[in-house]
Amino acid sequence: MIPQSRRGSIREAIFGTVVGYVIALLAQETILPWWGFHASLGSNAVIGGLFTVISLSRSVVTRRLCNGPLRRFFA
Repeated sequence: MIPQSRRGSIREAIFGTVVGYVIALLAQETILPWWGFHASLGSNAVIGGLFTVISLSRSVVTRRLCNGPLRRFFA
């Protein structure tokens, strides 16, 4: 198997994170009110955005580690 390029890792991580952001935003709007948390769409968007940045960073670092120093471990 050919290792993924850095650019490919970043593209895949961005795509997955955008999909996750949309799902998270919809979930926050639906689920949080069940527990009495009521936030505006704007607040939910900011909260989701912060978690998205964290998720994107984690995805890129994890993919680079798995395609580099940890490749033998995951082979």
